[in-house]
Amino acid sequence: MTASTADVSPRAGDLPYTRARALPQTLRQRIVILDGAMGTMIQRFKLTEAQYRGEGYSGPDGAGDRFKDFPKDLKGNNELLSLTRPDVIAAIHDGYLAAGADLIETNTFGATTVAQEDYGMAHLAREMNLASARIARAACDRFSTPEHPRYVAGALGPTPKTASISPDVNDPGARNVTFDELRVAYREQVEALVEGGADVLLVETIFDTLNAKAALFAIQSFFDETGHLLPVIISGTVTDASGRILSGQTVTAFWASVRHVQPLAVGLNCALGAALMRPYIQELAKAAGDTFISCYPNAGLPNPMSDTGFDETPDVTSRLIHEFAAEGLVNIVGGCCGTTPDHIAAIARQVEPCAPRALRLGAQPQRFYSEAEATA
Repeated sequence: MTASTADVSPRAGDLPYTRARALPQTLRQRIVILDGAMGTMIQRFKLTEAQYRGEGYSGPDGAGDRFKDFPKDLKGNNELLSLTRPDVIAAIHDGYLAAGADLIETNTFGATTVAQEDYGMAHLAREMNLASARIARAACDRFSTPEHPRYVAGALGPTPKTASISPDVNDPGARNVTFDELRVAYREQVEALVEGGADVLLVETIFDTLNAKAALFAIQSFFDETGHLLPVIISGTVTDASGRILSGQTVTAFWASVRHVQPLAVGLNCALGAALMRPYIQELAKAAGDTFISCYPNAGLPNPMSDTGFDETPDVTSRLIHEFAAEGLVNIVGGCCGTTPDHIAAIARQVEPCAPRALRLGAQPQRFYSEAEATA
């Protein structure tokens, strides 16, 4: 549908989803719990270079000696662990599900060809996404009951490159990635995540809206061409006290740029931690009246002396998120960097008595955009 034939879209959750059909109604009934940090938990295993290559695991879903002699260092490539140490990733998922998470994110934050170029593993991106989604799917199936279904959120990270900002201070027009390169990378990721069993697609930690629009365009084209329609969650990152994402938009402007996708939820994650994030969640909750709101902050600010690398203990993070819930700001809450299953369990306990944020009737309607507008 083009801009000239624009129409009012359904409210959040009213689209004919082909997966996670019950999730919108759950969001109307209670606050839904997202999991916490994957990287923080991986760090707790203190894996060696050899273990990143697969040492210590001999299961049939492992990699055996496949990466034993790979010419580049692989330690730190967390997404590779879905191929080499699926036992580690499964254990992390189980920990968050046992803590009460309704939604768990796939281990795919950096599983795009763009991000995996740093390790010389761009050709493995699709395989990483497929394996990660299957591991998360199996974990959710182990914990799901008819009364408490669990959902796999296919995670699409921002990549280490930016389509809007020059990497060269002497050349403002320089770019290290194009929209089309990002679109192709994200399309491959989406296809594998859905094939592996993702229920929801989560475009997260958005610091550059143009990167996000490439991911969202890839998602929409996949839906159009396959007939799939999964709930989409969009989560931006406010990088400093100016209240803007890195590419310069305020929270309200960011929402205006992505609302045509009709996401199930929009929110903020990472960056500032809950205490400093509050005014921006308030702004977003006001701007996106017809859409559910998500919030999963870091456990405060970085602290290399802390066990998790961040300041806040579970009681502190959960108390702050409870304040968001008590104010009626949120529908989905969880944790980002520095959070653990203990944080998620504490958050779940704190928000359980709180009503979810209600969608605002009469909010400004959304509309469909032409392809040209969507990629502008």
